[in-house]
Amino acid sequence: MARKDSEHQKKSMSALFRGKAIFKPLNTGRIDERVVCVREWVANIFFYTKNGATIMIDAGYNYARLREKMGWLDIDPAAIRHILITHQDTDHVGALETDSEQLFRDATVYIGEIENRYLTGETRRKVFHGLYKLPMVKTNNKRELLKNGQVLDIDGIRIECLLVPGHTWGHMVYLVDDEYLFTGDTIWFGADGGYSFIATLAEDNKLSVKSLEQLEKNLRARNGPLKIITGHTGWTDDLDFAFAHRTELCKPFTKKYVDPTATYDGYEEDDDTEESARTMLLGKVKTR
Repeated sequence: MARKDSEHQKKSMSALFRGKAIFKPLNTGRIDERVVCVREWVANIFFYTKNGATIMIDAGYNYARLREKMGWLDIDPAAIRHILITHQDTDHVGALETDSEQLFRDATVYIGEIENRYLTGETRRKVFHGLYKLPMVKTNNKRELLKNGQVLDIDGIRIECLLVPGHTWGHMVYLVDDEYLFTGDTIWFGADGGYSFIATLAEDNKLSVKSLEQLEKNLRARNGPLKIITGHTGWTDDLDFAFAHRTELCKPFTKKYVDPTATYDGYEEDDDTEESARTMLLGKVKTR
């Protein structure tokens, strides 16, 4: 997959989902003192900093404005040495593709051992109920393959890797320092709570629902505050909200999702500005 595929996806996905109130990306900015994000059309990538060390979570589209928007947050791409990948879709690995700007050419990429099979070509990514194969992603970064339940320590940052298959066969979520859960495309937040992510983009929707059930049980067994941060629909610290509809699928073409906070077309990003990135904190999902 290449930059032209990112541009094609922007056009086709905008046409498909315009007016559906599906995507609610955070604008570029800060969630709190540790987590910042960059908006790339409908997708968010995240940076987590503690004690002067910064890791990156997901690598977004093959996106021409990434260096510019990282500059709004005073992050130097050359300083990023570790990148956690939830899954290999082009809106999550694009900045690692061989024809990208190669901003992170020296970074180690952490990806689930099952998910890596897409990158080797052993498995092909399919969407729309298996009817459409996506182009293969190509990247030359050094990779470290992860197992379910594996715990990493990167520069004093604790990262627990949790397998949540369904959207893709090897999708991982990352629990960072026991306080921040980066969920990629596992959960979709509507105005009335979380659902299993967009049905038409999943490899196996029944498996997605089962994975969400297991994830909820895992999280509820823990103590302490938790911020649940999604790749496309913002964040919350309310566990009940996050899993309110975990047995239901987000079905954008068969059910109307009324959400006053969702833009008509998430691929229009005129409201994402350097001024707001530098001055405003990004609030959690508003509930009705």
